[in-house]
Amino acid sequence: MIDLQALLDEREISRGLSRFARILDTKSWDELPEVFAHDLTFDYGTGEEQQGMEALRANMTRFLDRCGNTQHLIGSILVDVDGGRAVSRAYVQARHQGVGDPTGPVFDSNGEYIDRWERRGEGWRIVRRDAVWATNSGDSAVIGLRASNLK
Repeated sequence: MIDLQALLDEREISRGLSRFARILDTKSWDELPEVFAHDLTFDYGTGEEQQGMEALRANMTRFLDRCGNTQHLIGSILVDVDGGRAVSRAYVQARHQGVGDPTGPVFDSNGEYIDRWERRGEGWRIVRRDAVWATNSGDSAVIGLRASNLK
């Protein structure tokens, strides 16, 4: 028997991941709470545990406010729902361009987001994110990093 609520939950979570990609690409930082819980914890692939919305916003802006246009593609999404909790795994491919130079250097990152979600009063929200980066290529200076800073 098909569990209609689980399908609706999976759809809402998948749409949340898509929403997140668009928040990044439009640099709409005030919209991060539409996807993440204020009390979230995360490791964005650095091995450093961080907590809270302000830390997440600072992590996003320190790289993305330094570059020009970006495109974050999220796919191969798997969602497992268990009542009011869920785990999603999704591949991410992110392209970053230099400021004001659409034909200049780019920096690409490829990896996976592993997210724990909770159903809250405002809907499904990520309460834990772990980013696992598989490859980085191109000019890391586009996002303000030297190649030696990449893991």
